[in-house]
Amino acid sequence: MDAEATSLTSPAPDRSRALATEAVHAGRDDLASLGLHAAPIDLSTTYPSYDSRAEAERIDAFAATGAQPDGPPVYARLDNPTTARFEKALATLEGTGSAVAFASGMAALSAVLLARASAGLRHVVAVRPLYGCSDRLLGSGLLGTEVTWTDPAGIADAIRPDTGLVMVETPANPTLAEIDIRAVAHSCGTVPLLVDNTFATPVLQRPVEHGARIVLHSATKYLGGHGDVMGGVVACDEEFAATLRQMRFATGGVLHPLAGYLLLRGLSTLAVRVRAASASAAELARRLTADPRVSRVHYPELGGAMVSFEVYGEPHRVIAGVRLITPAVSLGSVDTLIQHPASISHRIVDEGDRRAAGVGDRLLRMSVGLEDVEDIWADLCQALSRGAGAAPAPVPHAAGQGRR
Repeated sequence: MDAEATSLTSPAPDRSRALATEAVHAGRDDLASLGLHAAPIDLSTTYPSYDSRAEAERIDAFAATGAQPDGPPVYARLDNPTTARFEKALATLEGTGSAVAFASGMAALSAVLLARASAGLRHVVAVRPLYGCSDRLLGSGLLGTEVTWTDPAGIADAIRPDTGLVMVETPANPTLAEIDIRAVAHSCGTVPLLVDNTFATPVLQRPVEHGARIVLHSATKYLGGHGDVMGGVVACDEEFAATLRQMRFATGGVLHPLAGYLLLRGLSTLAVRVRAASASAAELARRLTADPRVSRVHYPELGGAMVSFEVYGEPHRVIAGVRLITPAVSLGSVDTLIQHPASISHRIVDEGDRRAAGVGDRLLRMSVGLEDVEDIWADLCQALSRGAGAAPAPVPHAAGQGRR
């Protein structure tokens, strides 16, 4: 084949690949050279080594730097090849130097907080709403952290010499409120900005491109995408990743290799799933906005597969009335889920703080799945009718009396 023909069939080596392409290939680039098509699962908890002196040197190097040890794995709490594939893929999708996976999203957040606290930076500035358990972890002081809650405009004034982190979630759970990441990152100055990107995923938003330095995912949600795997992951630069690996090794919050395999597999369809579910969610948001049984709809300008809405009727009857939609906590699965945040996901947040953040008693949160949108709408309609609520009738005004 001549050079001209080759140029027509082979892209330039430095050509950047689209996110949907990276979702399929990142973390798997070496498979063909290994004679494999699907990524292997390494379930070993330990690995043989006949050179204990070399092993000691590798462990010393990890303890000193937190970098992944060269050569074969040592112990499953330190390293696993299957999990490493998922980490590489997620870092590629988020555009960061590294990623570190954990047993759950909360284990991932805990490691970040402990890592900053270990450097003497125990203070966190955070913006509500956040996922309820994140809110609780920050406010409880269980990890020795102290939190200052503020709105985005107050971040710069809330930062102290011992502030180790600014945390936001956008779109936020469960109100889907959006935050200007670039503006917030500017307010942070030298303090790292952590963005919980669980709802948006890198398909819709890559926070590091707007100035964030740490990206958090509950991988249980869209990254896995099928409601059958739990995990968490932090995407960041290699320097902070090294600290997180040491924290993970010390505290044991490791991701099981089978979970790592399922998350890597989930990434391959991430773009397709998010885009399809987002199209349905946008249509459902449009219909809900026009529905007289719904007082308010929350749907982000960014898009996405999450829709929150407030009903005039009894929200618990709506939950009890669904038949196709699954009434369950969590989100990001292939099937549509609905839940009442004030009762479940945000129940552990103080009631006053919860209400102040916009999480009212009539708010419902729906994670739109991959069912046909007409089937989802039909089920939602009949469930809303069971709630038996409608907009209040206009109050008649006496002659000459102005409207309020």
